[in-house]
Amino acid sequence: MSSNPPSFALKVLVVDDQPLIRRGLALTLAAEPGIDIVGQAADGEEAIALAHRHRPDIVLMDLKMPRMSGVAATRAITDELPGTQVVVLTTYDTDELVFDAIRAGAQAYLLKDATEEELIETMRAVHRGESRLQPQLARKVLEELRRTPVPSATASSAPRARDPQDATFTPQESRVLELIAQGLSNREIAQAVSLAEGTVKNYVSRIMEKLHVRSRTELAVKALQRRHGGDVGH
Repeated sequence: MSSNPPSFALKVLVVDDQPLIRRGLALTLAAEPGIDIVGQAADGEEAIALAHRHRPDIVLMDLKMPRMSGVAATRAITDELPGTQVVVLTTYDTDELVFDAIRAGAQAYLLKDATEEELIETMRAVHRGESRLQPQLARKVLEELRRTPVPSATASSAPRARDPQDATFTPQESRVLELIAQGLSNREIAQAVSLAEGTVKNYVSRIMEKLHVRSRTELAVKALQRRHGGDVGH
């Protein structure tokens, strides 16, 4: 359990097609101070409907579900509800699913063997504007981006991402991108470069626009790709 819950209630929508898992997650998270479960959905279509109805801060999203997948639901929710963030929680870590979920706009991707503490901290971090990708999953996505720098067929409706080696950045933007690749939060980056946190957020937004990415998580992966593929500065 978190020892420092926020002063506000984090509104969470739980999405999973297995009733026992869905209800278990909802009960577990509802017992955590500062978390309010606003709804439960059994598939992607229901998730979209409930997200529009309740406007949650976080959607805890499974991926493989009937009627509509979690990837498709993630894309719809992040497109239609910019104030709502998606955290994927699944048993699947195949390259294609991880890659497509991030392309769809998921801000974090966790496997169901994650601890309760890790899950809660991930949701709160995402709400703060950070991203989370377990190290083994980050490696998978980086390898996939190296092999195929364009979205897969299942993510064809997402904006095509520019090759991260093509974008040009100012020295300050390059420094911020390097710190993102190191896994630093906006607050930590602000301390490292002696800027206000709001200014760092503006830099991050501009970098995301230049790289044509949909989420902070995809940006972190792009930053890793630049780090491994060449100099971050131009």
